[in-house]
Order: sequence, then structure tokens, then C-alpha cells
Amino acid sequence: MGRFTNKKDPDRFLFERAGNYYYRRRVPGNIAHVDERAPTIRISLKTDDLALARSKRDLMEEADNILWASMIMDEPRDPARARYEASMRRIEALGLTYRSSHTMAANSSLEEIVTRLEMVATQRMPQELAQGVAGMIPVPPVTVSKAFEIYCDEIVPDELVNKSAVQKAQWKKVKLRAVNNFIQIVSDKAMTDITRDDAMKLYRHWLERIAPKDGKITHSASSGNRDIGNMRVLYDAYFNYIGEEGKQNPFARLNFSNKKKRSRPPFPREWLISTIMKPGNLETLNDEARGIVLALIETGARPSELANLSPSSIRLSHKVPHIAIEPRDDPDDPREIKTSSSERIVPLVGVALAVFQKHKEGFPRYRNRENDLSATLNKYFKENSLFPTPNHKIYSFRHSFEDRMKEANIDDELRRILMGHTIERPRYGTGGSLEWRRDELKKIALPFSPMIV
Repeated sequence: MGRFTNKKDPDRFLFERAGNYYYRRRVPGNIAHVDERAPTIRISLKTDDLALARSKRDLMEEADNILWASMIMDEPRDPARARYEASMRRIEALGLTYRSSHTMAANSSLEEIVTRLEMVATQRMPQELAQGVAGMIPVPPVTVSKAFEIYCDEIVPDELVNKSAVQKAQWKKVKLRAVNNFIQIVSDKAMTDITRDDAMKLYRHWLERIAPKDGKITHSASSGNRDIGNMRVLYDAYFNYIGEEGKQNPFARLNFSNKKKRSRPPFPREWLISTIMKPGNLETLNDEARGIVLALIETGARPSELANLSPSSIRLSHKVPHIAIEPRDDPDDPREIKTSSSERIVPLVGVALAVFQKHKEGFPRYRNRENDLSATLNKYFKENSLFPTPNHKIYSFRHSFEDRMKEANIDDELRRILMGHTIERPRYGTGGSLEWRRDELKKIALPFSPMIV
């Protein structure tokens, strides 16, 4: 029996005939004049399994809802795009992935091509669905800005689930910059119309800033490589998503040499003792920001890693007090760390131990607000002449920590573990006991006055 109305009905729009389930649904009267399938849609789901039929029905139902919504909205989204997306979902309901005829000819096996053509020849299906199975649906023109929306909303959302809101915003900001630069330099043209000449315009835009014939260098090679690389990724991801795998990428092999890598200088040991840790020099900095600065000295952590420590990652009651720099798995408050090697345990010694004995809950003022922390520290250090030179940055604490470990002849592998760097060989064991790590770090612990904490 056909079912057409109740959203709560688990078997809505399902019709069984001769042991086979069909998707059967009436086209709404107010759009019947624009949907060529009117008055009734009838598609075989090619299964006698009710659970599978329901799953396929859900995809068909969603596809039609999207299409019909685009037809009745006062300010409709692109109807061609809506038809295309609806077709993709119907094809998915048949257990297939849409591939253009061009892509199938280049990449699909003969068996897959024959199977699809047999489906078209032997099954009664609407013309539009048959065209989709055969890879004959024209892809509607999609602009660069729209492709970026699709990229963020449909292609990579699963890659972002473990990022915090701040991390997501930063991720999008960098990629959106590339899109906006391309649009400003070329235009917001259709993705299918982007040429090598367009890519070269973006390349030359950055070349003039990275290696100008005359005038001052204004940007690094990494800035240009990041923009071009993000456009290259967007192009590949979008066309793979719509079934055009292997399409020649106009941004391919465009990059700038980056032989000179700018390195932030470390804070000299004496500067740390006589200036940063001098009583009174951090006195007017707010309590949590001051705690983070002092903890940086003896942990070598990234400022964002300390700012985002959860109370459970500050382990003072253990035999060796330590912090655990790790991702946050809380679905309501997730956060990634930079790389898998960045996940590490750092014993607390010297002023860092004193800081966390005071800040047992971490630094809630700056949790998920690492950009505010960076702005606060940079402003304070500049206004109070706490940077030895204009080239020094807050990150210089991290470089200083690494240099001090080298000067103390601390084991190379332990240095890499504590810094969160990759170890270029198979790892065996845990990298040494916490007691040993703590004792090694005590070799570089700096003297301090408890009053600075």
C-alpha cells in the first residue's frame, strides 16, 4: 500500500509490488507545472528489504525536498544547482556515486560502465535519473565563492569536528583569503572556466610582492605558496566531489622557492633572569597572562597550548607533577593540537611548577581565546621593553627553552619529545620515565623569586 503524508510514518512514500519496494510520491500541486515528473513520482528501489528501502527512501525524500524548496521560495537558490544536488542524492539512493561520462571513460572499469548502462536499459526510471546513472547530467556553473561554500559545508566538515571555534575560524580565514584574492585579481568566475592564465595572474600577484624587480619585498614565499596551495586544494576537492576526478588543475606546480626560513631568535638566558623574571617587571600584567608567560619559560609549550589546558590536564597530585598537552575530545568544546607529535607530557619544574600550583584550574580567561592572549602579551612586552630586539616574539620563549636544553646536553630524542617535534625514526617505548624527564629538566631550571608568581 502506498503511503504519502505522515512524516512520522516509517514507511511513508513506500509502495510494495511483487516483492519489490518503490518510492512513490505525489508532486505538490503548486509546483506541478515546473516538475516534469508530475503528477506522481514512481521509482523502483530494487530491493525487497524494508530497512534498505527506508534508507533509500530517505535519500529520495531529501532530494525532492531540496528541489521543491528551491522552486517555491520567494528568492530561490539557483534552481539548476538544486536540480543537480537532488539528482546526486537520487543516484546515491541507488547505491552509486555520480561520475561524469568523461570521468567514467578515463577512470572507471569496463564492468562498472556496463553495469550502469544495463541499469539504464533494463530499469524503468525517470529520464533525469537515467542521465545521472549514465553520467550525463550537466554540472551547473558554480562560482569560486560558491565552490568555497560547498567545500566548507559539504566536503570537509568532518575534518573540522575536532577543532575549537577559534581554530575553525582561523582555518577558514586563511583559506578565504586565497579565495578573496583570486576573486579580486581575476573575478568570481565559474570553476569550470578557470584557466592556467587565471592561475598565473594570482602567481604574478604574489611574485611582485615576494621577488619584486624594483622596490621592497613585502611578503614571504610562504604567503604566496599558502594562497596558491589553498586554491589548488579547493579546485581538486571541488571537482573530485562532483565526480570529475583527474581534472587538470590550473594551479598545479605553481610555487615559490622558500630557501630562506625566518627563525625567531631565542631569549638569552640572562635576559630571562634579569628582565623577564625580575620582580616587578610583570607585576601589572593580568594574573593569568603572567602565569602563562612564566610557564612558557620552563615548559617550552606554545602559548595556545597553555591557554587551552583543561583542569584534568594539570596533574599536580602525581608523583611527578606534570601537564598533559593533548587534544580536547569534549564534543561540546573540542580542540585539536597542531600535530600528533605535539601530544606530550611535560614535567613541571622551577617557576612552571609554582605557576600551576597557583593556577590549578588552568587559565580560563584565555581558554579558546588564544588570539586575545597573543594581543595582550605582544602589547605588554612592547610597551614595557621586554623584547631584547624587534625580532623577538612571544614564541622566542619556546626557542630559548630548546637552546637551553641543547646547552645542557639533554638527550636529542628527549628534546624532541618535550618540544612536540617529530622523531625521525620508529618510536619504541615511552621516551623515558617521568622521573628521568623531570631530573633532566631540572638541569636548565632558572632561579626565581616566588613573589613574581
